Amino acid sequence: MRRKEPEVSTVDEAPGRPMPLASAVEAVEAGRLAAVRRYAALDTTSGAAFDRVATLAARIFHAPFASVTIAGDDTVRVVAAHGPPPRSALLDGLCAAAVRHGGPHVVDDLLRDPRAAGDPVVRGEPGIRFYAAAVITTADGEALGSVNVMDVRPREAGDEELACLRDLAALVMDELEIRLAAHRTVEVERELRAGAERLARTLQRTLLPPALPRVPGLRAAAAYHPVSADEVGGDFYDLFPLDGDRWGFFLGDVCGKGAGAAALTSLVRYTLRAAAVYDADPHAVLANLDAVLQQEHAGGDAPAPYCTAVFGVLQPDGDGFGVTLATGGHPPALAVRADGTVEPIHPAGGQLIGILRDPHFAQVSARLNAGDALLLYTDGLTEARTPTGSMLDEDGLTAHLAAAGPTSADALLTTVHDLITALGRGVSDDTAVLALSVPPITRTPSSGSLGAA
Repeated sequence: MRRKEPEVSTVDEAPGRPMPLASAVEAVEAGRLAAVRRYAALDTTSGAAFDRVATLAARIFHAPFASVTIAGDDTVRVVAAHGPPPRSALLDGLCAAAVRHGGPHVVDDLLRDPRAAGDPVVRGEPGIRFYAAAVITTADGEALGSVNVMDVRPREAGDEELACLRDLAALVMDELEIRLAAHRTVEVERELRAGAERLARTLQRTLLPPALPRVPGLRAAAAYHPVSADEVGGDFYDLFPLDGDRWGFFLGDVCGKGAGAAALTSLVRYTLRAAAVYDADPHAVLANLDAVLQQEHAGGDAPAPYCTAVFGVLQPDGDGFGVTLATGGHPPALAVRADGTVEPIHPAGGQLIGILRDPHFAQVSARLNAGDALLLYTDGLTEARTPTGSMLDEDGLTAHLAAAGPTSADALLTTVHDLITALGRGVSDDTAVLALSVPPITRTPSSGSLGAA
């Protein structure tokens, strides 16, 4: 397609005043350069398609040199070559002239052209005498560059040769359009993925409490470690007030991932809170949750929804707290004592919630004294693989916590975070962590003696 040269009065700068010719030319060139920049993001220096075009051009003309070039504002970039063709200001100028010309551009004998005769690649080696080019043109008529052929003998270009050269320029344009479409598809996919990640993070935050409440005499901290930023997990936790001075807490993991897991997590969290208000006995709370999940599945064809969970009640007791825990198929809580020892708070038994007929939920009582801490976690932590390939499991986690020594809720979370970071790719599932600790008793000088703070 041959681009028309702008006329003097095609565009008005002001009513009754035609745009000067120079301004019109600049406007046309600005549009062309905008098209060049549109394709500049593509990797036009790679791929065999452009190399084949250059080779075919040389073969059609029986010429030693051919190239595919893109003309920028002040440079001509060679994206493919056969030969390779020599480079000089003259040849770059010929490519630029072909782009400005708009149609096939042919110079039969460069030695007869006063502007080219003295150029080193014409007068000296390799003695370029013939030049022909077809313009690479976009669908909206913007010239990006050209497919060029050069020979060391003067000659004329036949109509069939020029038609083939135009076809090759069109093939280059087709390839550029395919690459641009693929590039845009990748960009759209990247934007959609980023949007999905933002949505997943937002949805995940709605399934977890934004902040844990302050409990007098207790420190509480929680964290959620997702494996994938764009997939909603099913881990959950909470800490909330009950009647009087008692507090309820729970942590668990529902089956599945994605929207289904999110819906199930929401149902489980709501049910656990509501059941605790009705009857805060941990065993009764888990039994109530099981009944709700069983009813949710009744008569349905979808797989039965289920989860694992540990539910507990905290009761202030002197310098510490009494703890009653019930579990349903969940890893045991770990108590880190003030002297640094670690012991599992492990009720005997405890089956999955929502999937078994007449399941058994185990319950146990314990105590957190001053300086003690309690860690609840989901199995994404203990099922992680160590650098040796073995599973971390409960024993490995216990040994890691024991090595850290006496700790607080916040320090426990830091220890677990460092462990997950060290395990790296060995962690293949999301992990939720809830830590509770009773501050140690500190003694300060008072009237010449020591007393409890």
